[in-house]
Amino acid sequence: MGRPRMHATLATLDCEIFPETPAGKPSALVICCHGFGAPGSDLVPLRDELVRLKPTLATARFIFPAAPIDLAQFGGHGSRAWWLIDFEKLQAAQRGDPDAVRAFRQVEPVGMQHARALLLKLIDEACAQSGLGLGRVVLMGFSQGAMLSTDVALRLPEAPLGLVALSSTLMIEPVWAAKAKARPGLKVFQSHGRQDQVLDFRAAEWLQALFKDAGMHSEFVPFDGGHEIPLPVLRKAADFLARLLA
Repeated sequence: MGRPRMHATLATLDCEIFPETPAGKPSALVICCHGFGAPGSDLVPLRDELVRLKPTLATARFIFPAAPIDLAQFGGHGSRAWWLIDFEKLQAAQRGDPDAVRAFRQVEPVGMQHARALLLKLIDEACAQSGLGLGRVVLMGFSQGAMLSTDVALRLPEAPLGLVALSSTLMIEPVWAAKAKARPGLKVFQSHGRQDQVLDFRAAEWLQALFKDAGMHSEFVPFDGGHEIPLPVLRKAADFLARLLA
């Protein structure tokens, strides 16, 4: 598509923004949060691919924020994180340790509160600039970015237009379960690889069950693959977004 993009700062976060076409008030804001250890630009190519699949998505303003934590101090040049991960606890959960799995599902990680505050502020600023309300905001993320997007979608003062959670997992279950009850009818797209070695497929099924139990309109797309966004998933995500914006 070759659509020019802008660089801007929202809520102190460096962002790449694709203005809507034609110029004017966008049909929606699609805010895309990358995963742990990725550069801020990691998901940026998705915008052109989504618009190629569904040209009507060009009317939306896509915003790609870079996470606040620079992992260069840990040897990850160019990589960023929304919060730091306790890999020992994560690996224990991956091995099926009952205590580790329980903790991963119930305990909020250190730093998540700060990331949440930043994304909430970014949404406020983006809505003010565009003239759109929360009902025209889509939160989209991959992996850690999907966890954050889900958390914020459940905490906004009113429901967003939709949520796209790619390779996510269930976190702080008591909080999410309670807040999800206030989001009946929220449209959710979720995908996960059955062979995901990073975030267990079972946890994706737990998250899907939480969405369903809350009365959300959730579309779950499992696939044979790992921690990734394959083209068939992207096609279905484009269809989902196009329906939301219609």
